Amino acid sequence: MTSTSTPPGLARFNALEKHAAFAALHEACASTAWAEQLLAARPYATAEDLYTASDAAMAELSAQDLAEAMAGHPPIGRPKPGDPTSAREQRGMAGASEELRAQMLELNLAYQEKFGHVFLICATGRTGEQMRDAVKERIGNAPEQEREIVRTELGKINRIRLARIVEED
Repeated sequence: MTSTSTPPGLARFNALEKHAAFAALHEACASTAWAEQLLAARPYATAEDLYTASDAAMAELSAQDLAEAMAGHPPIGRPKPGDPTSAREQRGMAGASEELRAQMLELNLAYQEKFGHVFLICATGRTGEQMRDAVKERIGNAPEQEREIVRTELGKINRIRLARIVEED
């Protein structure tokens, strides 16, 4: 036995065949470039090494790669049916009033019209009202500014999703 204490989930991820590891990464983030960069850096000694590699890969994504990553995310308030990940992450909208749901739908559509993609925010731990306020605030951003905010939010989401892979028993 080695002296390093690689978390069981990380050890399992490191040992996966390439196609299975790619599938796990692609489920965390729909960007092929991001997943391929993380695959190329395996094995990871620590979870922090994996998160650091994720952050570095996210920083290098082109606008097209970011668009591919965003395409894997449903609009806030409308998680993909049968997708426990998006439902869990958007839990803050679960008990939202019809009024708040209607506001989010309207704001999501206005945002998508302006930027050409879904409003993306790390929704974990946020209330529906906080998400509504964020889209209201961000809809006034310039496209370049918003793309970098989206990149940051995707990085946060990816870290949360990678932590689930690493922490699985």
